[in-house]
Amino acid sequence: MYPLIEIKTVPIEIEMKTTNASWEYRRGTAEMEISRDKGGLKINSRPIRLQVDSFEARNSVSPTPMRSVAQAAQRGRQAAYEATAAYARNGKLLLNAKVGEDVITQIATQPQQEAMNVTVGLDFLPKGGVELDWQAGEMQIRYEMDKLNFDWKVDNASFEFVPADIEISIAQMPDVIIKYVGGPLYVPPSADPNYQPVDVQA
Repeated sequence: MYPLIEIKTVPIEIEMKTTNASWEYRRGTAEMEISRDKGGLKINSRPIRLQVDSFEARNSVSPTPMRSVAQAAQRGRQAAYEATAAYARNGKLLLNAKVGEDVITQIATQPQQEAMNVTVGLDFLPKGGVELDWQAGEMQIRYEMDKLNFDWKVDNASFEFVPADIEISIAQMPDVIIKYVGGPLYVPPSADPNYQPVDVQA
């Protein structure tokens, strides 16, 4: 009689990859950034300034209304003083008058005598001069050149150690294969075409 079951085992399959350790050299890098600050030309100019003040000169020739009123008031006061002095003189003559003296004639002829004694002088116009005031001109020139800024970024060279690496992978999992290698089973056994009865008497 031959076996009816065949059992087959499949072992595990493991793959291993190894990488040796290494010592790598990395070169340094250098970067440079350039930026520019723009300069420029600035010019500030102030011209000469001349200030002319002719107020007093114009007032001496053609007075302003305010100056005319002030001059008229001054002349009025002067006339009042002169009139007061004349009345005082005339009153004094009348008080000191003597019998037979012609005081009225003296009082009447006195203004004419004063008019003949008028002092005549020369005057020049305009009386006030012109005042001049000036400020010198000024010029400022400022020039700035462009500026270049250099920014260096240097990365120094370095050594890098790469450690060893071990990679393990399972290519085949373990397995058990059970296979039935016998023939078909008939129920009842007499249904088997190759059935041979068993002689129980022998």
